[in-house]
Amino acid sequence: MTVVLVVNSGSSSLKYQLIEMSDERVLASGLIERIGEASGVVTHKRGDERAERELEIGDHDAAFDIMMQNFAEHGPSMDDAKPVVVGHRIVQGGRRFYGPTIIDEKVEMDIEELIPLAPLHNGPNLAGVRAARRVFANIPHVAVFDTAFHTTLSDAASYYALNREVADKYRVRKYGAHGTSHKYVSEAAAEFLDRPYDELRTVVLHIGNGASACAVDGGKSIDTSMGMTPLEGLVMGTRTGDIDPAVLFHLHRKAGYSVDDLDRLLNKQSGLLGLTGTNDVRDVTARAAAGDEAAELGLEIYVHRLRHYIGSYLVALQGADVIAWCGGVGENSVEVRKRALAGMEWLGVELDAERNEARRDGIREISTDSSRVRILVVPTNEEIEIARQSLEATGVPAAQ
Repeated sequence: MTVVLVVNSGSSSLKYQLIEMSDERVLASGLIERIGEASGVVTHKRGDERAERELEIGDHDAAFDIMMQNFAEHGPSMDDAKPVVVGHRIVQGGRRFYGPTIIDEKVEMDIEELIPLAPLHNGPNLAGVRAARRVFANIPHVAVFDTAFHTTLSDAASYYALNREVADKYRVRKYGAHGTSHKYVSEAAAEFLDRPYDELRTVVLHIGNGASACAVDGGKSIDTSMGMTPLEGLVMGTRTGDIDPAVLFHLHRKAGYSVDDLDRLLNKQSGLLGLTGTNDVRDVTARAAAGDEAAELGLEIYVHRLRHYIGSYLVALQGADVIAWCGGVGENSVEVRKRALAGMEWLGVELDAERNEARRDGIREISTDSSRVRILVVPTNEEIEIARQSLEATGVPAAQ
């Protein structure tokens, strides 16, 4: 067996998957939530079996100990399914990390030094790395960076029109995010269509509570909607996406908002939540269908921004071969896909209404037979991509 443990450590959660890479089969997965709170929730899945309990989880070290207890009690045993490498999702790699990287003390220090560029993510990611290296001290650990896929952006696409001296001093530029998903989905689309990956022009739409678009030309990211942080770009569940920066000055001067107030407002209290009272697209869509005016307007704003980026990336790619939808909303919302692609027939984008409404597992095509641009729904799998890249970095083959 060639087993990889994939870890995604958040500020108050720890997600994990144990994957047998010879056939990319998930042996077990789990989620440990509410780390540091009075009562945490622990879930462990193995096949059709699911174990769940509540208990206090003090920190990420405690969470890793609980994960190991889950494997010991509910399987598979680490003696039978011993991982050869641990792969870690790290959000921000700056311009230092261009691919999967074996973690040592220097890499840990670099991840820590990049925390100011992703304060909500890199700190918790690093806590997970340190906890995992304590538990799995004798096998390699690999960092897979969300930003790495976007290091192919040109300077024109990644620089803001900000005073260059200030921008360089404080490392202000577009880094993007969701790169692991964009890479996985664009590759999966090429394989599904039996087309060479290095020849395909793909618009990937990773649409969930967090959302981003990416233009992928021949396997390289040439533009993406998230910026220096994951706040820029599309309207999201609780984030504004693109907004005039002067709005912040206005709210500070007129309403007395502090920097922390503005951070909270733009990241956690806006987006669909701020427009409609809920960040769940399913609820917004149902309410809009029932005649709720606020929900309808929120959905229109959400889709308007999405169409803006789709059009922009069709221009950037000089036409696309594929539009690929992924993420919780992208994979499941018939209404969002229909509204976002409406009226694009003149661009060669023809959505088939019946195929769009059909639901089934796996990759599926939802464009008409005559559409010049193929439209796909591609369930993303960031964990598999992290596992693949972790093996690549260590040189361990998928089957031994």
